[in-house]
Amino acid sequence: MVLGSGPGGQKAAIAAAKLGKRVAVIEKRHMLGGVCINTGTIPSKTLREAVLYLTGLNQRELYGASYRVKDEITVTDLGMRTQHVIGREIQVIRSQLARNHVTVLQGTGRFLDAHTIGITAEEEREEKKITAEKIVIATGTSPARPSSVEFDDRTVIDSDAILHLDRVPETLVVVGAGVIGIEYASMFAALGTKVTVVERRERMLEFCDLEIVEALKYHLRDLAVTFRFGESVAAVERRPRGALTLLESGKKIPADCVMYSAGRQGKTSELFLEAAGLAADDRGRIAVDENYATEVPHIYAVGDVIGFPALAATSMEQGRLAAQHACGEPAGDLHELPPIGIYTIPEISFVGKSEDELTREKVPFEVGISRYRELARGQIIGDSYGMLKLLVSSEDRRLLGVHVFGTGATELVHIGQTVMGCGGTIDYLVNAVFNYPTLAESYKVAALDAMNKMRTVARLTAEM
Repeated sequence: MVLGSGPGGQKAAIAAAKLGKRVAVIEKRHMLGGVCINTGTIPSKTLREAVLYLTGLNQRELYGASYRVKDEITVTDLGMRTQHVIGREIQVIRSQLARNHVTVLQGTGRFLDAHTIGITAEEEREEKKITAEKIVIATGTSPARPSSVEFDDRTVIDSDAILHLDRVPETLVVVGAGVIGIEYASMFAALGTKVTVVERRERMLEFCDLEIVEALKYHLRDLAVTFRFGESVAAVERRPRGALTLLESGKKIPADCVMYSAGRQGKTSELFLEAAGLAADDRGRIAVDENYATEVPHIYAVGDVIGFPALAATSMEQGRLAAQHACGEPAGDLHELPPIGIYTIPEISFVGKSEDELTREKVPFEVGISRYRELARGQIIGDSYGMLKLLVSSEDRRLLGVHVFGTGATELVHIGQTVMGCGGTIDYLVNAVFNYPTLAESYKVAALDAMNKMRTVARLTAEM
């Protein structure tokens, strides 16, 4: 039995079915595919593509700052593409589950005991009872809502409600400069919304490479985004024509809409975990071991509900590995080099260590950089700001980290991930032949840059 049909739940159900088990998935009627498909990853990334296309932002380097595909962009324009993609993805998931003979049970599930789940459907009062030998919890998360804030899903909203706005706001305050907050800030800024980002910390995306973050910040400021770092929100007052955000420093920020991006909360409150002998922490997260088993050995948990890294990609692997372990099938470990993709405008992706981490760990390294403006492909697509950075071991030339900023970053990063996963060195990248003209060539350029720097250091060292 799998509770939830998001990326982790899907892969757990299908993996168990492939191993010959009878499998059922419990999901609410209108949520097949989970948050990922319906309110999170897929809608937000589709919205991003719609924004890039309709604003003509990527073509302005070639055709001028005034270039646009559509002058007046409405939420209907944006939502049309989003709903189309969501519909197609749901069809794909439904087909995959049916093809693998996975039963989909509509409703909300809760534990009655460690082996029994009660299912309540929206239109039915009577609760069904289903027993299972093994259970996988994959219920995901929902946006965390601070109790001090009065949300109305129109003026004061979270990241779910932002997809259902009735118009594109002229001004927007985003509270929180985490991944979700910055992604939406960049999208609305590209649409022409005047965006103000409020963050209590001194910088955004603290886990990212500082140089990459500074490049992103520069581009967002170019889109008229205002940053208020080291600031906390004291209160949000709703007004007839919007909201007034009051900061603890005394500043007042008027806006049509305020979006809170205050992290996410595990969706475990309706599960009655105590009936199964389980408990969640204050953020609704469930503790698991290296095999994704909970304190109750036959109950597993995967995906965002177990916390970091809370990515669709890692959730899929967790679901597959949990199902294999539950079915007694030998399973490997989740690869230690998961890539991180941040779908801002422009996008960011990285894998491996950052400069700060290597410096703290006292690991000697060299930096190799390639800039898109020096690549023929960069000129062709009009991306003069993109860059790829390689962090290379000064001792054995192994690739320690890859950081990409610009067009195709989330695709490009996988070349470096593969080289690192195979224990490769930059010698491979230096000697490899890449298609021309491509952005992938940036690996060769950056590898040569790092190699030349190391050669210079070696020569000067030998002269001493």
